[in-house]
Order: sequence, then structure tokens, then C-alpha cells
Amino acid sequence: MSDTSLVDRHVGFVHALREAGLPVSLAEGLDAVRALRVIDLTERESLRAAYAATLVKKPGYRPGFDMLFDLWFPSSTTGLGTIEDDSAELSELRDHLARLLTQGGEAEMREFARAMVGRFGRQPAGPGRQNWFSYSVLRALSPETLMARILQEVLAGQERGGLAEKTARQRVNSGIKRFEDAVATDVRRRIAEDSGVERIARSAVRPPLDQLDFLRITKADLARLRREVYPLARRLAARLTIKHRKGRRGRLDFRRTMRASLQSGGVPLTTHFKPPRPHKPELVILCDTSDSVSSFAHFTLLLTYALREQFTKVRAFGFVDTVDEITRFFVPGADVVEAMTRLANEADMVRFGRTNYGHSFERFAERYGDAIGSKTSLLILGDARSNYQPAAVDTLRALAAKARHAYWLNPEPRQQWDTGDSIATDYDAVVPMYECRNVAQLSAFIQDLA
Repeated sequence: MSDTSLVDRHVGFVHALREAGLPVSLAEGLDAVRALRVIDLTERESLRAAYAATLVKKPGYRPGFDMLFDLWFPSSTTGLGTIEDDSAELSELRDHLARLLTQGGEAEMREFARAMVGRFGRQPAGPGRQNWFSYSVLRALSPETLMARILQEVLAGQERGGLAEKTARQRVNSGIKRFEDAVATDVRRRIAEDSGVERIARSAVRPPLDQLDFLRITKADLARLRREVYPLARRLAARLTIKHRKGRRGRLDFRRTMRASLQSGGVPLTTHFKPPRPHKPELVILCDTSDSVSSFAHFTLLLTYALREQFTKVRAFGFVDTVDEITRFFVPGADVVEAMTRLANEADMVRFGRTNYGHSFERFAERYGDAIGSKTSLLILGDARSNYQPAAVDTLRALAAKARHAYWLNPEPRQQWDTGDSIATDYDAVVPMYECRNVAQLSAFIQDLA
């Protein structure tokens, strides 16, 4: 590989990582260049390790990194030997795969996968065109149907159902997963060669978990995000407690103040206060649950569920064009999925079905205004799009004035605020509004509370 092509690949690779949501700074890109000077560039895995050590900050970023690395630095397709010979029978190929599933190394597995994609993965797509597919390779070789044969050979008369069988099954399943990944990697490589690596990189790699847009997350993403939510809830509670302690002194300690005044002839020049009693803050959550932010609403309800365990008192309210208290759906020990299902079916949050922030705030003040007090932190979650209805800014100002703290998290990009029916700036003038599109931005918001 020439120096020019290496520079082009490096620049393109780093750009692709950033496009996929992996945070790679200019300094880290330069660190990677320095690392490349001290390794053998013909050793592909050394190249991968050098890039990973300098560019990958979290384990969750590694799958996307590996996928892009395989696209920008594909392995050689030479040295496939007789495996790609069309005279090889399918049964022989399956025998070879069965051996690889339990005994094959990574290099041998990748080499076999490349050969099988070349033989079974190509599908015609019109004159002079072809497509590449993983499913046709896996359908031809059916690796999952090899389990019984492999177990019979490995166990060789040993008792079934014991530790030996369990270990063998795990090894075979792991091998099948490695083969499927190797096939998918080579299919992406071949598509990239035909369509351009930049195009396939943009479509093949999903952002890392903490960069997933709340407005586009799926149910599967929510299941993965549950592990991220609970640490964030603990940190949010801790930050609000710190702000409460910084903003409040304890009661006057009269005895200590009078004792200290003896040194100044009975004049109390220095006042002493009792330390404030430690406590967990109280929290009120107002959550937009309309269809326009349905994915974000699912995440915020998941956050609400986690926050119940971190605060002395949490009251949660959902709204579309009217508001209802939804705290009852998040009792400790309840299943979060079941709670969300009940909420959607039973809560009274909709009159006509079109989001109306102003009416919801007025209804909240009328029915639940006493939920906010001097010890309360108010957290509003929504996109501030009110279908051109009155904003009720004065009502929101009165609610925020009663609370100790008030914050608004908006899942839309800041550049979209005040477009169309958005009245984000009007509300931001009353309650500080933060862009909160993903876990990374939510973490940054919590960090900035100190």
C-alpha cells in the first residue's frame, strides 16, 4: 500500500468513524498516525490494534469500529486454495465448516467465509450487475444444522446432558456466530467494492448506544438502554442533592454564635449555623407522551421508573393536550414494560389528540399545582411543539417560581427549535432548556448541574 493511499484511507476511515457517531478528535487522529509509524503495516491485526488503542474510548464503540475497519482495510482475498474450486461438493464444504466451528482459528474462518461468499453469495441483479447476500451463503451451508453431528463426534459415547455437552454446544454456537460475522463482513466488503466504501459505511454502521437518537430508538434499543438509565438516575439525584446543599444553610446555631461573641466583648461578629439535614430531593416530572415524540417518551418513562428509587418523593405526569398523573404506574417492583402498557391504555392524557402544551400546563396548575414546592425539582421533557396553540408562558413561569430548580430537556436538535410550531425559545426564557437527543447529552446535562 503506497503512502498516498494509506493517507487517503486514514482520512476516510477517521471521517467514517465520526459520521457513525464515534467521537474522534483531531489529536486522537494524529495519535493514530504516530502509532502507525511503529508497527508493521502489512500485519492487518496490528493495524487494527493500533487504531483501536488510539481511537476507541469505550467498549460500546468497538463493534462499529471493527465494522468500519473491515470496510476501509479489507483483508487480502488471496490464498483461498482449493476451497473455492467449483468441483468441491456441498457435503465436503459442510464437513470443512463443521471442523472450523470447533477447531478453526480466526484467519482460517475468515478465509473460508470469503470463499463461500464468492461461491454462494452472488445474485444477479440485471445486465452487468450483481448483488451480494449473506442469507444465500447461510442457506446453502446451514451451519445451525451441524450441531447434532458435531455433538455426536465430540461426545463419542459420553453421557448426554452433562457438562461436556454444554461446553460443546457453547463452542459450536460461538463458532457459528464467528462464521456468520465473517460472512457478513465479506459481503459488506464486496458491496463496498461495487458501490463505494463511503456509501456502505453510512448505511451499515449504527451509532454507538450512547449516541442513538431518542427520537429514532427501537424497542430493542430500549432494552439495551435500560442498563444505562439506572446509573444516570443515581447521578441526577446526587447532583440535585449537591445543588440543594449549596443553596441552603442550616438554622442559626444560637449557642455557638453567643459563645464566639465572648471573644469580641459580647458582640456577635460571626454567626454560626447548624448543618442542613441531609435528604434526598423531591422530583416532579412532566413528560410529553404524544406520537411526535413517542420514542423519546418511552425513554423518559424508563428514566422516570429508575428515578423512583433515587428520590424521597417522585410524582410523574404525562400529557398530550391534557395532563394526568402517572406515578401510580411506576410503583417499586413493577415490571417497566407492563407499566408502560397500562399507562398507554389507562392514563387520561388525551382530549382531541393534538399536542397542546399551554392547555396541559394550565390543567396541571389547576389540578396538581400543590405537587411543586420549595423542595421540588421540576423536570419537563418534550419538544415544545404545541400545534400553534397558546403557550401559557405565565402559567409555566408561576410553576417554575414555586420550584427549587426547573429544567427542560428537548429531544430535537437545537437548530430545529422555533421552526414550524416550535415555541422552544419562549419556554427557554422561563425554564432553561437543554438539547437532549441521546444518552451522551443526558450525561453532559447531569454533569453540568454541579
